[in-house]
Amino acid sequence: MLRSSIVRIVDTCSRHPYWVILIALSLALASGIYAERNFAIKTDIKDMFPKTLAWTQRAFAFQEEFPQQEILAVVDAPTPELAEQAADKLVAALSANKSLVRSVQEPQSGEFFRRNGFLFLPTDEVRRLTDGLGRADALLETLSIDPSLRGSLDALAFGLLGVERKEIELDSMVRPMTLAADTVDAVLARKPASFSWRVLASGKPAESRELNRFIEIAPVLDYSALEPGRAATNQIMRTAAELKLATDYQARLRLTGFVPLNDDEFSTIREHAALNISCTVVAVLIILWLALRSFRIILAVVVSLLVGLAISSALGLILVGALNVISIAFFMLFVGLGVDFGIQFSVRYRAERHDYPDLHTALVSAARKAGGPLALAAVGTTVGFCSFVPTAYRGLGELGEIAGASMVIAFTTSITLLPALLAVLKPPAEPHSMGFAALAPIDHFLERHRVGVIVTTVLVVLLGSPLLMYLPFDFNPLHLRSPKVESVATLLELRKNPETGANAIEVMEPDLATANATAQRLSALPEVSQARTLQSFVPTDQDAKLELIAQAAEKIDPSLNPKETDPPPSDAETIDALTATSSNLAKVAAAHKGPGADAAGRLSGLLARLAEADPSLRQAADTAVVVPLKLSLEQLREAVKPQHVAVDTIPPDIARAWVTPDGRARIQVLPKGDPEDTAVLRRFVTSVLKVTPEATGPAVQLYEAANTVVLAFIQAGIFALAAIAILLFITLRRIIDVVLTLVPLIVAGVVTLEICVIIDLPLNFANVIALPLLLGIGVAFKIYYIMAWRSGKTALVQSSLSRAVIFSAMTTATAFGSLWLSSHPGTSSMGKLMALALVCTMTAAVLFQPALMGPPREKKTGAAG
Repeated sequence: MLRSSIVRIVDTCSRHPYWVILIALSLALASGIYAERNFAIKTDIKDMFPKTLAWTQRAFAFQEEFPQQEILAVVDAPTPELAEQAADKLVAALSANKSLVRSVQEPQSGEFFRRNGFLFLPTDEVRRLTDGLGRADALLETLSIDPSLRGSLDALAFGLLGVERKEIELDSMVRPMTLAADTVDAVLARKPASFSWRVLASGKPAESRELNRFIEIAPVLDYSALEPGRAATNQIMRTAAELKLATDYQARLRLTGFVPLNDDEFSTIREHAALNISCTVVAVLIILWLALRSFRIILAVVVSLLVGLAISSALGLILVGALNVISIAFFMLFVGLGVDFGIQFSVRYRAERHDYPDLHTALVSAARKAGGPLALAAVGTTVGFCSFVPTAYRGLGELGEIAGASMVIAFTTSITLLPALLAVLKPPAEPHSMGFAALAPIDHFLERHRVGVIVTTVLVVLLGSPLLMYLPFDFNPLHLRSPKVESVATLLELRKNPETGANAIEVMEPDLATANATAQRLSALPEVSQARTLQSFVPTDQDAKLELIAQAAEKIDPSLNPKETDPPPSDAETIDALTATSSNLAKVAAAHKGPGADAAGRLSGLLARLAEADPSLRQAADTAVVVPLKLSLEQLREAVKPQHVAVDTIPPDIARAWVTPDGRARIQVLPKGDPEDTAVLRRFVTSVLKVTPEATGPAVQLYEAANTVVLAFIQAGIFALAAIAILLFITLRRIIDVVLTLVPLIVAGVVTLEICVIIDLPLNFANVIALPLLLGIGVAFKIYYIMAWRSGKTALVQSSLSRAVIFSAMTTATAFGSLWLSSHPGTSSMGKLMALALVCTMTAAVLFQPALMGPPREKKTGAAG
């Protein structure tokens, strides 16, 4: 019944080709317009999982109570002062732009941290700093009275005077003299110059965390655009340029976070896409020529393919709304599988045209012989893809929806539009048979050594099966993104520091007391470096620290807050100060030996050159030294006036990030060890989940997502094989025939995974698409051979069927293999595994399955046509 229906459809379409073509092109045009207007991509990994899962529900519940800002701006500068100034200017400018930015905040900056910074240090460190402030009383007075380059040189003179009096060693001044010399040297070379009084006071180089500032930004998103946050991120970068952060503060601005990552993900996927597609099209056309040897037939196949693609694209968008990083591969998937139906029908048509000179008769005969296997292959492939729909991995489930529907469309166009186009284009008759005569020796080899081929194949597969225990699965979605993209590179850098929370676990408790108790238990775990709550913002040992700070403040207050200050010096006065200090340094250097003398001699020469240089260079030196000096003095005045901190005195904007208005409290748990090591991350997550099963956060989401994907593929594989087996049994009516169809498919799958272990190709969220591809194409190929074998055909390897299968696989491999060349790591790994899966499934179909089936039950004379 099915075969007769297909024959009637092909007969009707080839008799009324223009109507069929008109209807098909109209549908394709309407579908193309719809797809172009509604095309969208979801690049967030969380969109690939349903909100009904326990771990996604926890994640969304936490984000609802503690919303995270979608853009994180990282401001880097050579000194802490420059980083702070640049960040403050950017925050002020962005806060005034409400059209593209909803809110802006600095999570670890602001008046609270500037005023109470000393309280967060260890008590011994506070004692050391306050003692140092007391000893620097005279120095502070000099700088406060004359905050200029001249005053800074006078401060240096105090140190030289101490050396002359033998109160201090010259070598102890190496660091300040080197810092000053480096600054003057940069000024004289007309390079960006900077000087940090904060670094000078600390007595050690600035740590990386001191040289950057984080700004959390909530942008206004345009969801009608393919990159919803691009307008906001572009405006942020334009604002930084207008503020001259790079020139005035030597600051670098980088953006990362949810919005930049997703926008850049789409840009990376789109990068080189046109070139890749062009190369793919050319390669596919070459392979089609080798398979079909007729421009008219190739044109018919290509037009049929494009029409089916347009209709499938529109239907796919209607079904899922927006594509994701998995289902975006549907385009290549359709080309690969859609062209298979076209090649199968066209090669069969060519074979029939060799026997029947009349075009219409050849088309009907092709439908009679190829229609049944094509229909069964289409249904089997559709069932295989649809088996992924009910799984919890929506990324693959949505691909199953689109691909399953598109296989029906590809089959439909192959038996309607393709025959109609062939009827209109009228390709010439075929003078030669379509078989692969050169492959006849393989047929003879398989006939003579059938048992050996089967046993060898099974033994190789079984001996390699232990490799499956080492099959890696990389569940880190960042590894699917290009590290060359700034937003990704920035996040990867931040992840190396556990303090940033990029790999954190988040826990929500009903109140702060419970959160504090839970945090204490979690802190005791060996996998945890720290567990933070709002209580973490309340310093310990405050009374002792406040007393030390108060004593220092009382002593230095007159010096730090002089009643009068000197007016800014003239250029001539600055020259005099430079000359005098240069002379003093030269004398000291001559009277001593060692590192201190070398540093003093170098600085002396540089100051002398600066005194003789252009006034603009002295102004540049003054700016480099005085601006951070004034900022440091002002912050010091604020830092020596801390207030006792309690939970209820923490500023509301900070407290809200840790406690909700109704009292629910947040715990942030940070890992110990290498955050990029997935084994470390897995141990961290499992140990925390044992204590707090309701935990969420980035680390838990990665871990649970990986578990969900693995379970989804196990379920989907079982569903697909069971559904295909049932379908085959209904159609073939023999269990042995079903086994002969499925065993090569399983062998191809196992071999593919074994090779993945050998070549160190881990499975990930993107390339796992190769497994349903293997099922889809593998089932189609195996069905073609089992149907030919059941009909009594022999010499299958040299037959026109193998010609169609081999060239179909080559076309599909080319389509998917082009993804291998993508600059996007996820897409590239997808193409790599797809190409591998195709080679394995084609080899299993062409070489292993004929040997497994053996001689047909009803043997026909000669090779298959």
